[in-house]
Formats: sequence, structure tokens, C-alpha cells
Amino acid sequence: MTDKDKIQKIVSKFMRIHYVALIIALVVVFRIVQVQYLDKDAISPDDLYHSVKLEAKRGSILATDGRPLAISTQSYRLCMDCTAAHDTIWDQEIDGLASSLAKLFKNKSAKEYKKQLNTARKTNDRHIFVGNRRISYLEMKEVKEFPILKYGKFRGGLVLEQKNNREHPFGSLASRTIGHINVNGQGAGIEKSLNYKLEGTPGKQYMIRQLGGQYIRVAGEEVIPAQDGYDIRTTIDIDIQEAAEKAMREQLAKSELLEGGTAVVMEVSTGAVRAIVNMKKMGNGKFDESYNYAIGEATEPGSTLKLATLVSLIEDGYITLNTPTDGGNGEWFYNKVRFSDTRTGGYGKMTVEEAFGKSSNVCFAKLAVEHYGQSMEDEMTFVSRITNMKIGEKFNLELEGEGYSTIYTPNDTKMWSKVSLPMMAIGYGMLITPLHTLTFYNAIANDGKMMKPYFIESYEQDGVIKEGFKPQVISGAICSKNTVTQVKKALRHVVEKGTASRYNDPRYEFSGKTGTAQIATNGRYVDANGYRRHQASFAGFFPSDKPKYSCIVVLYSAKTRQNFYGGTWATPIFKQISDHIYTTHPEWEAPVKAKGVKPHDHPVIAGGLASEVNTSLKALPLKGETGNIPKEGWITITSKDNRIEAKRMKIESGLVPDVRGLGLKDALYILENEGYNVTFEGRGRVGEMTPQPGDTVKFGAPVKLTLKETR
Repeated sequence: MTDKDKIQKIVSKFMRIHYVALIIALVVVFRIVQVQYLDKDAISPDDLYHSVKLEAKRGSILATDGRPLAISTQSYRLCMDCTAAHDTIWDQEIDGLASSLAKLFKNKSAKEYKKQLNTARKTNDRHIFVGNRRISYLEMKEVKEFPILKYGKFRGGLVLEQKNNREHPFGSLASRTIGHINVNGQGAGIEKSLNYKLEGTPGKQYMIRQLGGQYIRVAGEEVIPAQDGYDIRTTIDIDIQEAAEKAMREQLAKSELLEGGTAVVMEVSTGAVRAIVNMKKMGNGKFDESYNYAIGEATEPGSTLKLATLVSLIEDGYITLNTPTDGGNGEWFYNKVRFSDTRTGGYGKMTVEEAFGKSSNVCFAKLAVEHYGQSMEDEMTFVSRITNMKIGEKFNLELEGEGYSTIYTPNDTKMWSKVSLPMMAIGYGMLITPLHTLTFYNAIANDGKMMKPYFIESYEQDGVIKEGFKPQVISGAICSKNTVTQVKKALRHVVEKGTASRYNDPRYEFSGKTGTAQIATNGRYVDANGYRRHQASFAGFFPSDKPKYSCIVVLYSAKTRQNFYGGTWATPIFKQISDHIYTTHPEWEAPVKAKGVKPHDHPVIAGGLASEVNTSLKALPLKGETGNIPKEGWITITSKDNRIEAKRMKIESGLVPDVRGLGLKDALYILENEGYNVTFEGRGRVGEMTPQPGDTVKFGAPVKLTLKETR
């Protein structure tokens, strides 16, 4: 080969290298142009930055004494991206992960878990559910230390789907009032009606993606913290609520004739609802509280509303309790409609007080017609008297589902007839809820002052009241003091000598009125087969001389041909509730004191956050001295030699903190933050602990609390 050929060959090689380099350069230039201009939306700020929602904690629902009726806890669904881990990590640690999962869930062997995860890895499955159930917060902490998963989301494939759960420490107690809500915002009770207060406001923080796909918080970018929801303190008294539910459940179980019922206990002076029960008997022998009879079921009340007729007649000066009236032979026809009494042969001649005690339909229908039935103007006078007593007032309750009352007037030409007046006088021809009836009776017990019923005392955060609610007056006087005095005497007569006399109690006096009414279905009281539905009721207050509580009980029957009376079915529930309050509330009778023992100058004060304890101490009328109370941190409280003292709690990792004397909510917070799996039983404050305070216990170990009532 000549030198010329050699040179030509070298030039040819350089040209080929030149063309390859040129092509590479053109490709690079093309990609630059493509990335910069043609694919300008392929990588956006959203690929690098994104905001993360910070969940707010849902507020608790509390009883009037602060005990929790509904609290929020978190659970997690364990998922996994089986493609995330590096091959080396996967091969070295898959056996350990499978073994850990088998031990945690106990539904598969380690071999089966390994097979499941390897299969998911081969099929590039980036999201599989692991386990057979959701895991608790403490279990979640444990899972984060499992082989492979300990490397996190991007290197270990760990995915945790959090869910907030609602727990009810007192089970189904007041479940209809507490209510529920689902993810779509549908529900009932306080959970639904006051969801906007409970749910809080989510926060937000910004994250930036690093090399390898991991996100970290953007330095210097503002973090908007979540605002936790309000705790809602209700007016519910747990002890009275339990007594009312127990009484209702026992009575409903006594007869197949009973379909359901409601009972409401109200504090006379304030209108605060201390207990509300709604129960419907199910076919399986259990009880359902899906419907709020107390505030949503507007029916014809029957004889309990004879009290309104009695008030009207006395207030207008037509009668006194000693006015004679005649029940005749037990039936009376007016405009071809028959009014009858339950007693065969009737009650004959008697006083108005006796007629009220015997619940005579004949007498009260006659009295209404005699004094208000001469003209349309007279009828309107009677109806105006009823409406002016605020019996059908709209309460605008905190709870949704409030039923509308309906009271017709002579101007309602389609609904008012020639017999509307006597029918209204005995509790028919109007529709009101049990809560309306109770509010009216509560006004009589309160010397004529009608209070608005209410269920919510305050909205709170961290024990601090953010918004409180005071009792509201609907009417300062629904009638004169003289009328109140007379009708109270008549209501006591019902219990002493009338339809509720078998439940009269020598230990304490209560007053009230029985009621029975047929329930109209599709405009008819009796169906084609002669079956009817009834409601039996008793409304009253106790003790009679200085009423503290009012109460109504209403029971609903299934279709039946049998008779159904309020005195027989509803009064026993009322009596069982009042008995419980009488025996458990010392204000009814002076407490027995041992000789030589002084009453405590200080109430029993629970430990807790120092800021909350100091707030409580400032609000209490304390005698004696208080020591130096710390301003922050967790503290315990002791009372010695007429002096309140406080000391800081020692909380050390690995040692069980001493939470004795604390409320359940504070005790759970401290122990669960230390990593313990807490269970509890009883009621009140923490009295005993297992393991003992100061014991060395590993992370995730169980701790059992026994709650005890304090004086």
C-alpha cells in the first residue's frame, strides 16, 4: 500500500468519526431544543413541588362533667410498593419482613407472605394491601421498624393509609344524640349537625422532590398548621342517661305490644337536657336508635295536653279546681261525635280537680264547649290561649331533624270543624313533639317561666371554653302565679289519687299527668281490620314542692286491638328514672356527716396540664391555701392540711408514667405518646394501673387502667 493510500485510509476514518460526532451533536442539539421548547410542559413546577394536606384532629363530644362520649383515634391500612426496594435490600430482608408480618397479623405463615410479596414484585405491583385488618397507632410505629419497610416510602415501599375512627367509651349510650357522619357528610345527631365545629381546619405544607424521588419540606416556606376541631360539651348527664336507657330498655322488653319509645329529662331552672333516649325495638330482640322520636315525632299528644286546657280555663276565670262538673255515664255526643271515658258507666259528678285526676275526656270536652264554643271568636280565644303559652314554639335546636308543631285555628277552614274545639281540649287536633310537651310541663314546674331546651353547653379547645351557651327564656310567664299554683295542685292529685296513684311514693313527691292517644295513619285511627296504634305517655316533674327535674316518657305501640294506657306503661319508666335521681343526688336530702368531721374546703381536683389546672383553680371558690402551682407541663394535685399542692410528673422513656388521679383523656394522651397500648375499664379518674408506675416496660407493651369515681 502506497503512502497515498495510507493517507486516504486515515482521512476516511477521520471522516467517519467526524460524521458520527456530528450526528451525536445534532441529536444533543435536537434533545435540547425538544426539552426547552417542544416538551416545555413535560416537566413543570408541579413535578418538583406539591402541597401536603395536614389533617386536623376531630374534636371530642363530652358529657356535662367532661367525660368523653365520642373521641377520635387513628388506624392505618398497611400497603406496599413492592418495586421500591433495591434488589440487594429485598434479597437480604424479605425473609425478615415476611416473618414480622406473619407475627403481626397472624392470618398467614411467613412462607405465604414471602410468596405474596415476591409475586407482587415480579408483576411490578406498586400498591398492594398487606394484612387482614387495619392497624393501630402503636402497631404502625412497630411496622415502621420492620425489615425493608424501615427504609420508608421511596426506598422501602411503605405506604400507610390513615383513617380517623370514632370511639365511644360508654358504648351505645346516647348514641342517637351523639350521632354519626360518613365521608359524604351524611349522618345524624351532634356529629352531623355540628360537624363544622368538630372537624377543624386542615393545614398545609410544601414539599420539594429530591434526586431519587424523595420529598422533603421546602425550607423557608410557611407551614400552615392544622386547626383541630372544637370539643363539644353537651348537657348530657351520663348517670341520668344510663338510668333512663335502662328503664326504657327493660320496659320495652316486657311486651311484644311495645314498638318503641322516648324519654327526656330536663333541668327545670335552665332547660338543659340531662338525658334523652330514643329506642325502637328490632325484630332480632335488639334496640335501634336510628330515629329521634323526642324532637322529630310530632303526633297528637292526648291527655297530657289536658293540662293546657286546665290552664286556659283557670287563667280566663271560668273555673277553679273545686268547680263541679259531670262525667255522666262515661259518654257524651257532640255534633254526632262520641266522647268517652275509660271507666264503664262513667264517673258521674265530681270536681274539676277530680276530673283531671281521672283524665275524663267527657268533662274536659264539655268544659271547653261550654266556655269557648259559643262562637268562632270564643274558639279563637281558646286557640290563642294555647299558642300564647308557646306550646308549639319552634326551638331552633342545635340538632337537625326538629319536628314542626301544628296547631290549627278556626281560620283553617279545611282542617277546622265543629268538633275541633272539644278534640283539642283533650289533646287531639294538634301535632306536637314530646319535647314540646315536656317544655310546657317544665314551664309549669318553673312557676310559669318557659325555658328553651338545649343540648350544648360550650365549644372548647384544650379545656378552654371558646364559646359558651347560657339558658334562654322563651316566655317569662305563660300564665299567672295563681294559675300555676292551682295546676301544680292538680298534677299532684293525679299521683296521689288519680291515674298514677299506684306509683305514689312516700319517700318523695312527684307530680305529673298520664296520657293515652291513638295515632292516626293515613288520616284514620282504625284500619280496615280494626287495628290501631297508640302512644302512652307520662309528663311531670320532681320533687313536687321544689322541682329540679322534669321528664316525659312516651311509648309507641305496634298495631293492636288491645287497650293501651299511659298510666300502665309510661309511668313506671318515669318513676324508675326519678327513683335513680332521688337515690343518687344528695341535694334532695342533706348528706349524712360523721361527727367531728369537717367538710372539705377543696373539691377533688384532677391533675393534668398545668395551664388547664390553673384555669380551673381560678374559677373555683376555694378556701385555705394553694401552693406554688407550676405554669406549664404535666402536674399531679394533692390536698393536705387544708392546702392544695402540685408537683411535676416525671415522664421518662421506658418507665411507666404515674397517671393515677388524672382523667381518662389526659392519661391516654400521656401513655399513648410514650408508646404503650392502653386499655381501660370503669368510670371516673384513673385509680389503679397495671403495670405499676415506674416499672420498666418496653415500647408497645399493654397498660391497663382502672377508673374509679371520686367523691
